Amino acid sequence: MKAGFSRWALWAGLAFLWLPVLLLVGYAFSAERIPFQWGGFSLRWFRALAEDERMVAAALLSFRIAAGAASIAAVLGGAIGFVLARMGPFRGRAIFGLLAGAPLVLPEVVTGLSLLLLFVLLEGLTGWPEGRGAFTVLLAHATMASAYVAVVVQARLAGLEPALEEAARDLGATPLAAFRTVTLPLMLPSVVAGWLLAFTLSLDDVVVASFVSGPSGTTLPMVVFSALRLGLTPQVNALAAIILGLAVIAAGLALWLMSRARRE
Repeated sequence: MKAGFSRWALWAGLAFLWLPVLLLVGYAFSAERIPFQWGGFSLRWFRALAEDERMVAAALLSFRIAAGAASIAAVLGGAIGFVLARMGPFRGRAIFGLLAGAPLVLPEVVTGLSLLLLFVLLEGLTGWPEGRGAFTVLLAHATMASAYVAVVVQARLAGLEPALEEAARDLGATPLAAFRTVTLPLMLPSVVAGWLLAFTLSLDDVVVASFVSGPSGTTLPMVVFSALRLGLTPQVNALAAIILGLAVIAAGLALWLMSRARRE
């Protein structure tokens, strides 16, 4: 009885979460101009989306920011995860771990506002960064995503015994050589998975970007959010379908890499 109820509750929860999303994707292929009326199968709104220069420019900017932020986060988060998993106890470890994981628990409004104040303070003291734009959005997203990468890398290294690294040291390898030839290949799948996760988070963010961006840093989620104030359009449905597809591919690839890493 309990098993049947649990299964029913699981499917009900999944339907509640995914049915609106699937409806949104389905109506993206409707020929009807009204967003939630079916008018026959058509790709006209995908073509209209491709011809919208503002949307295309914002999408290209978002992809560039997401790729740059994910790359920076992979380096920073990988280093943080390695320190927490392999360096052992050290003075200030608890504070270091708390600060490194703060973006995971802080509301995005708090993160965005604090980063905005930091950028304004730095500009007043040093003149850098000059104004807000795509560069400040990239820095903000890299800062936020590095915490997620650190968690993935730390979990990967925590599940691995350091015996191979110690064996390399015993055979005469320097710490740098042992890291490059043994540790780095072991943690690489988690770094790639973290990169994909960071890329998805950056591509999806609107709250933090709204605080730290300027006229030259308007990302795709910000354009969509501003367009929704005037009402939902079929182009937004088409865009949602494309973003969902990309997110599913990135998340699936990240899960595949993480499961492959666990089997190795």
